[in-house]
Amino acid sequence: MKRYTIRLTLSVVLLMLMMNSCKKGFLDVVPDNVSTIDHAFSNRNEAEKFLFTCYDGLPREGHPEMNAGMNTGDELWIYWPMPTGEDYASLSPYNIARGLQNKDEPELNYWDGFDGRSMWHGIRNCNIFLENIDKVKDLEPYMKDRWVAEVKFLKAYFHWYLFRMYGPIPIVDKNLPISASPEEVKVSRQPADSVVNYIVNLLDQAAAGEENVGLPDKILNLSTELGRITKPAALAIKARVLVTAASPLFNGNPDFGSLKNLDGKALFNTTYDQKKWEKAVEACRVAVLAAKNAGANLYRFNSATTTVDEATKIEMSIRNAVCEKWNTELIWGTTTKPNDTWTLQLYAAPQLEQNVANSGLKGQLAPTLKMAELFYTENGVPITEDKTWDYANRFQLRTSTAADVGIQNGYQSVSLHFDREPRFYADMAFDGSKWFMENGNFNIQAKSGQYSGKKQSRIYSVTGYYTKKLVNWEMVASATNITVERYPWPVMRLGDLYLLYAEALNETDNRPQALEYLNLIRDRAGLKSVESSWTSFSKNPGKYADKNGLRDIIQQERLIEMAFEGSRFWDLRRWKKAGELLNQPVYGWDVIRSDYADYNRRVLLFNQSFNSPRDYFWPIKDNSIRVNQNLVQNPGW
Repeated sequence: MKRYTIRLTLSVVLLMLMMNSCKKGFLDVVPDNVSTIDHAFSNRNEAEKFLFTCYDGLPREGHPEMNAGMNTGDELWIYWPMPTGEDYASLSPYNIARGLQNKDEPELNYWDGFDGRSMWHGIRNCNIFLENIDKVKDLEPYMKDRWVAEVKFLKAYFHWYLFRMYGPIPIVDKNLPISASPEEVKVSRQPADSVVNYIVNLLDQAAAGEENVGLPDKILNLSTELGRITKPAALAIKARVLVTAASPLFNGNPDFGSLKNLDGKALFNTTYDQKKWEKAVEACRVAVLAAKNAGANLYRFNSATTTVDEATKIEMSIRNAVCEKWNTELIWGTTTKPNDTWTLQLYAAPQLEQNVANSGLKGQLAPTLKMAELFYTENGVPITEDKTWDYANRFQLRTSTAADVGIQNGYQSVSLHFDREPRFYADMAFDGSKWFMENGNFNIQAKSGQYSGKKQSRIYSVTGYYTKKLVNWEMVASATNITVERYPWPVMRLGDLYLLYAEALNETDNRPQALEYLNLIRDRAGLKSVESSWTSFSKNPGKYADKNGLRDIIQQERLIEMAFEGSRFWDLRRWKKAGELLNQPVYGWDVIRSDYADYNRRVLLFNQSFNSPRDYFWPIKDNSIRVNQNLVQNPGW
């Protein structure tokens, strides 16, 4: 997309004018140069550039340090301290993970501006577009309807992004006129339920209309329009919003009952409402149907040029559901910065070949030991529940044989790495694991002195694990060059939507249908059904028949299926489990050791802490509170 560059003084909503000053803040409501706005909507071509400017305000979710859910929690870890140089683009997510969020200069501050993006700025551009699009004389009505629907979606998404971070936020439906008084500009936060209703209403407007009226059901012009919004994308994001709103963080949560505006208006409804789950389940049903009607289906690997065995086929079905660009599972992939997934893959991939070293392969995006323990056994149940799997001795060394899937023959590794489900071997690599690529099979050897392991004080996996899931299988590295297949970041894919639907179905007591969608995900992952797996192998065989038990199963299934995609961070929050799981030690292997026994020794990397309930939401910058006295700070900050 081309970007329309327009120089405006931006101030709108929250960082407004000081009472006795005419100096404008970051989010100004009205442009100083009205003629520039007139030019931006003088014809179809100029208006389209402004449309792309609205898209350009989206967060760079494909970049590991700009995606607020990726390096901020407990699924990935990094060496510390981080030296200046090419190791990172921003320390903000790592600081949050280490408990260093603050209200003076908040990390990942998408409220005031981070990575050159403020969500309020994005909202402001959307309002400018909607207020001026009628001025364009040479724009076909059907195209105008589509563009308006796209911008309403983007406006909803910017509000949603802030809501998920900050909780109750102001609603900015229109840009205030230049004649607005200082008091009018000092807006207040709106109750959480009101914000959700506003976002959902915008998404309903965006998705309205019959087939191919307004938003298209699918992108037909593949050469120029991939990444733009479709009806299934709008409906799927609506489903995500409503599932979040129905979850414990926002549904009957007493922890934020004291959060009120200065006029006493409560910003959280502390009374549980089952109807929120009913709305969520209907939104998921409609979104699933729309996605299916548009041709979406769970990705299955089927290469015309490569023949693989069944285990590899399952692994590639898992990996390529994320990494194969514009595959059939993708509902919305963002291309805000196409090079972001290029960076992501270099962060994730270690050295794959013994005699080919390229420092561009950093391997520093390191899954934690906690994530290795999350995945099921080969029998499709948690390692703590499988009555045939030796959980107590999981850290004991074991020598592999040719029958062991995912591990090099004759290699020693901990028992934790044996007899695990396909997603474990598809998502993660470790010392002794295998790594399949289009140009061959590679063996990961990561002890000190080995080609995949730590060789210096930087650019290495601090845990001994590597994020295989995020590396496209077409990557090829030589000593002087790396060829990387960029792909759109999957903001929403069908597997994600199925799991949201299963969760909502269980909460509305439709367990049979919840299991149906859960088992579709498991089947693609090479696992038997929940019913079969729990009945045959779990110490708690009837767990799935109970609402609470199935909730636990669905949540673990989601954490596994969506691992390393920036979902876990938000899921733990909306389930109110972050206070427990982010208050645990972070472990890895002793990566500076060179022999099997010493290397495969669990070492403490960090004692993570989560201040509950404070850390469930970002702080608003203190200066913003001083500038706009109608804003109230989140509790604990």
